[in-house]
Amino acid sequence: MISLPSLHQSLSKPSVFLLSSPSPLFLQSLFLLPTSTKPISIHSSKPLPIKCCYSSTTTSAEPAQEHVRPVSTLKIAIIGFGNYGQFLAKTLVSQGHKVLAYSRSDYSHVAKSLGVSFFINPHDLCEQHPHVILLCTSIISTEQVLRSLPLQRLKRSTLFVDVLSVKEFAKNLLLDFLPSDFDIICSHPMFGPQSAKQSWKDLFFVYEKVRIGNESSRVQRCEDFLGIFESEGCKMVEMSCQEHDKFAAGSQFMTHTVGRVLDMLGLESTPINTKGYEALLELVENTCRDSFDLYYGLFLYNKSALEMVERLDLAFDALRNELFGRLHHVVRKQLFENGEKGKSLEGIRYENGAALASSSNPLRSQDAILPYEFKGKISESVDDSSKLKIAIVGFGNFGQFLAKTLACQGHSVLAYSRTDYRDAAQKLGVSFFSDANDLCEEHPEVILLCTSILSTEKVLKSLPLQRLKRSTLFVDVLSVKEFPRNLFLQHLPSDFDILCTHPMFGPESGKNGWNSLPFLFDKVRVGSDERRVARCNKFLDIFAREGCRMVEMSCAEHDRHAAGSQFITHTMGRVLEKLELDSTPINTKGYDTLLKLVENTAGDSFELYYGLFMYNVNAMEQLERMDFAFESLKKQLFGRLHGVLRKQLFGNSENFEVLREKSVEGNGAALSSSPESVKIS
Repeated sequence: MISLPSLHQSLSKPSVFLLSSPSPLFLQSLFLLPTSTKPISIHSSKPLPIKCCYSSTTTSAEPAQEHVRPVSTLKIAIIGFGNYGQFLAKTLVSQGHKVLAYSRSDYSHVAKSLGVSFFINPHDLCEQHPHVILLCTSIISTEQVLRSLPLQRLKRSTLFVDVLSVKEFAKNLLLDFLPSDFDIICSHPMFGPQSAKQSWKDLFFVYEKVRIGNESSRVQRCEDFLGIFESEGCKMVEMSCQEHDKFAAGSQFMTHTVGRVLDMLGLESTPINTKGYEALLELVENTCRDSFDLYYGLFLYNKSALEMVERLDLAFDALRNELFGRLHHVVRKQLFENGEKGKSLEGIRYENGAALASSSNPLRSQDAILPYEFKGKISESVDDSSKLKIAIVGFGNFGQFLAKTLACQGHSVLAYSRTDYRDAAQKLGVSFFSDANDLCEEHPEVILLCTSILSTEKVLKSLPLQRLKRSTLFVDVLSVKEFPRNLFLQHLPSDFDILCTHPMFGPESGKNGWNSLPFLFDKVRVGSDERRVARCNKFLDIFAREGCRMVEMSCAEHDRHAAGSQFITHTMGRVLEKLELDSTPINTKGYDTLLKLVENTAGDSFELYYGLFMYNVNAMEQLERMDFAFESLKKQLFGRLHGVLRKQLFGNSENFEVLREKSVEGNGAALSSSPESVKIS
């Protein structure tokens, strides 16, 4: 990725540059510049304590409605009657409030259908003397709209409320533009038409009472407005604008950034979606509905957002370096270990940018086949004829996880592992062997390899295959499929059967049962003998009986889908893990998805992730595409920022004006203090 050293430096100290005056207020507030008229009001010296109004007032035995105060009828004027304004208006009207609306676009027909009085002239609307002006404008247009309102036609002490996704910018703007006798609430309903299409219950409503007069009528009006959201079941959180923006940069902005990066990858649903991948697809669907202007506003008007971009950039670089560092070690070990310095590169197969020792003509999967739903016969109960003797090789967490179900179904389960799991095996009713020879002499019908990706080849080579019965069925459960397929075909005698499988769940996702969870398989080599065919189907029936969604698919097709789903899910989870994201008092559903993703992927070892990268020929391409997508998103953000600054500095003048030196704290760009060059870092 492109390094951002100058941006990184700008986070720790203010940038110094010269700026002409006057300049647009929105950009001055962005860099906290004083205006040429009166200074912008900045936050109070002490941030408000976070006050959650939903945890202590209700219990599981008491309905929340009993504690909600009655809401008096208000006359509310919505400024900006687009999708979000209409979304709020529907509930306001349903509660009995009188709702007016003004917008530059003609929404009179929509307003009429909602029971809202629509005005095409702001003067006419303001002369109606609404109790509340509810600003539902976009972040970028808010200043322009606020300037256009005929404030003199409103009653003194009118309550102004904004619903922007950034709060410090809105607070400073309202304090600067509004007369001192107007009341101000800065709010953020952390939901929208999509996330709240069913109801607003348990969704966050964040607010700060920036300025409320002492008169009881004004205090009551403020409470009545907040009561609108409380009565709908919202979680009411009183929080300073400064505190909100700090949390929002780490949650809302990060969620939108991840969603947009994934959207650029063109992710699609696959026949083998994991729960984590489905969560990412849902995240993409929710964020791509929002305009780029909204996302750009989150970046431009939250001074913590740039830091999050930089941290995400560094985290991705760190993960990539970790992968490539391991890869470099593997290549060096192959080339120079055991005194074989100068070893020829011939005979070494390169996959994924990694060098893997194997034959010069690796066996590849057949042409990809379409997914096929397994229709094996599932009996009501497991009788003796359907029981199998199954030997699990590799009795770690996943081996034990499978053994529990196998034993419950009445199968005879044996186990072998280099680590002594004798006690764990005994609890599960499994016969444990510390010597592979002893295990193989038991003549199991199925050898179930539950080893890690990296150790599979070594373990397979160590097994005394000569002690097994001819035609024994070998099954793997690795997360990559072409690699074990080729490995089995290379190392197993031709009269052994081979079934490559991938249970796309584990101890965590399958702890409450396997129903509807995907189980992928490829019958790589199964003898035509009726008994061998029946044995393969009996093994598959183990998973079908538990309710798994049985999908037959070639190993090549699996790896193509998995690189676009499983590998990307793990990659994004590990990148976010490096950011050390914390839960906030105002988590959105999307941010909760990211935290859950981190929790699930962090539970897997780096060896598993490295194996997904190393042994899937499609993974490198996906890593490069993700890198390119993030770089493209950064260019979009910084390109727009560059245009804004150029327009401010040079747009309305044929000659460069004399720039006065000001010391500011940058929020999205570091500007050179030299008048000869203005740079965006």
